[in-house]
Amino acid sequence: MYPTLLHIGHLYLPTFGLLAALGLAAALWLSLRTARLAGLPSDGLWDAGVFAVVAAFVSSRLLLVMFHLKSFVSAPILLLMVPSLTAMGLGLSVVAVGVYLWRKGMPVLRVMDAWTAPGSLLWAFLAMGHLAEGSDPGLPSRFGLRTSMAGYREQPVALYAAVLALLVTMWLYTLLKERRAAGWVAGAGLVCVGVVQFGLTFLRMPYVYEPEFALAWLDPVQWAAAGMVVAGCVLVLWRGGRTAGVFPLALPGREDGGWGKVLGRDDGPQGSGGTVHREHSMHAHQVSEQQERRDAMRGKTLERER
Repeated sequence: MYPTLLHIGHLYLPTFGLLAALGLAAALWLSLRTARLAGLPSDGLWDAGVFAVVAAFVSSRLLLVMFHLKSFVSAPILLLMVPSLTAMGLGLSVVAVGVYLWRKGMPVLRVMDAWTAPGSLLWAFLAMGHLAEGSDPGLPSRFGLRTSMAGYREQPVALYAAVLALLVTMWLYTLLKERRAAGWVAGAGLVCVGVVQFGLTFLRMPYVYEPEFALAWLDPVQWAAAGMVVAGCVLVLWRGGRTAGVFPLALPGREDGGWGKVLGRDDGPQGSGGTVHREHSMHAHQVSEQQERRDAMRGKTLERER
């Protein structure tokens, strides 16, 4: 394996960091395409994606400084270079992004739909990064790969994850083209990724818990994957019976569309489905104007003939 891509003197370029950066760039690029399929402005979704990346980085650094204040005082630069994206940092990032979307008036469910395929693509790049540095060890296998962190052959779990993530990305991108109800694609993505991650844990080295831990019958990744499956099923069942453009739930909120707009309400003037309705209305209005002009020209022609 190749954990370090370049190391010249004090210049150090880790392979995982490079692949993670490439994955973020690829995910943002793909979001420009998925935004149009989800009925969102491409520049607005791009800005939201950049804000999400910045929020994740800042929240992780702040938490790192808070919990290791003495180390930060003695070696601030060295501490800030330590990768430290934790569950708490992700939670703070989600809250910050939610507030950002609310302030911008963007429908959350539609944004989730548009971000599902790019998120899966980012997962593929991160899995390749883990494969390169050998940080996702699998169970010993006769036909496996030999990593830099183990002297035996093992299951290439990271390679499996990268290939499956690419397949999931293509599938989710295809689902977006079907114009399903807001939130359905995100729910399907959560279920699919959760099932894949849950299954891959059976090929990984088991997680070692403390003996007194009550939830030790599942690995942490399996617990997270199970939560993703449950959340995805809720979204699919909630939104699966609805078609795009129909969202009967009217929630009070802001005067520019209310919370229904923020959640992805499709019948409002600003929702993604509302955008579709506006486009149809404008098209119908243009057709009506063209028909009126034709009738007027026919009337003038008949008057001249008389």
